[in-house]
Amino acid sequence: MNKDKPVIETLNLTKYYGKVRGIENVNLSIRKGEIFGFIGPNGAGKSTTIRTLLGLMYPTRGKGSIFGMDMVKESREIKKKIGFMPSEVNYYGTMNTLELLEYSAGFYKVDCADKIRELAQLFNVDLSKKIYDLSLGNKKKISILQSLIHGPELLILDEPTTGLDPLMQARFFEVLSDENKKGTTIFFSSHTLSEVQKLCKRVAIIKAGEIINVEDIETLRKKQLKKVRISIESKSTIDSIIKTNIFNTSGIVSLKTTDNSIQFMFAGSPNELVTLLAGLPMTDLVIEEPELEEIFMHYYEDGNEE
Repeated sequence: MNKDKPVIETLNLTKYYGKVRGIENVNLSIRKGEIFGFIGPNGAGKSTTIRTLLGLMYPTRGKGSIFGMDMVKESREIKKKIGFMPSEVNYYGTMNTLELLEYSAGFYKVDCADKIRELAQLFNVDLSKKIYDLSLGNKKKISILQSLIHGPELLILDEPTTGLDPLMQARFFEVLSDENKKGTTIFFSSHTLSEVQKLCKRVAIIKAGEIINVEDIETLRKKQLKKVRISIESKSTIDSIIKTNIFNTSGIVSLKTTDNSIQFMFAGSPNELVTLLAGLPMTDLVIEEPELEEIFMHYYEDGNEE
């Protein structure tokens, strides 16, 4: 594979379930060695994108490649080089943990014994326990081990931290960082931005099956959005101000009112904001940088087409 060629690349990747859109015109380009975030709420199309990429579902139209190989025609070869963690795990319940991992390792024709025991110790996994005796969190840890034991070149992770306690989440992020330092490319899908920002340098935001933006995390953080809170003496005054529609402008999102304040996010120049606020009967004014999570939610406001 050409070292400059993207590890994952899609062109107008589309999947419909009958007449219902799963994803449409998804275009991604993920570089070798990066940790790429893929974020959106449940139902946005994250899992559909991943399952289509992995050849678990056929696309309605469009195409994609992994390691330069066609995701449909060369799916079997692709699977030899990746580790995959699904959002939900279902295993043969009568197997014990070690049997399951050895069974999984057999598909890769690699001696995984040392790696299995190393990861089992790291994640506090009892290799003798039957699968049906495991909690959701422990099944998720087995899924982590299963995705890593063969030393994949690419990790595709779909909501990987669901069911993990905070200690195991922290340990998992450490392992991912270590694997990435060894050269592993990581595709990290989540509905929680705070998780993505811990690891990823770039992120694609998906909404209702369509990619609405691909950004560097730092660029997303530095968006020209300001969080504004105005204190007003009385609710009746606030109601009167709102009725004037002065806040009915494209630069304002997430407008909220309380008994004595008006809060919103503002996308625009400082001069525009000063002009907007001039003459209002304010008792206090706070302008601050929004949290990254709040910037992300800006993309999900009704009617926002960014």
